[in-house]
Amino acid sequence: MTRKELYENKLQMDYFSNDYIRFEEDFQKYSAMNVPLTFLIDDILRTMAINQKNYFVLNKENAKDGREHRFYFRVRMDSEDSKIREFKYKNKK
Repeated sequence: MTRKELYENKLQMDYFSNDYIRFEEDFQKYSAMNVPLTFLIDDILRTMAINQKNYFVLNKENAKDGREHRFYFRVRMDSEDSKIREFKYKNKK
């Protein structure tokens, strides 16, 4: 089983919440990448899950200001299915 298959449909983010909108705004503020966040989000969630982290790092090479930025999330396990994880944006440090 590949890592993609292991986490497929098990990592979720509420794209319509104010927290996600804030995350999107923060990410766009600091990211110099030409790839829209929509195309990166699955990889970001999978990387956090595999590494058992509640944050991801936008490295300085991909940042507008040449500095490293961390984006923190609250991770909640689904009460009905412990394999499903919901990520809710907290803040950027």
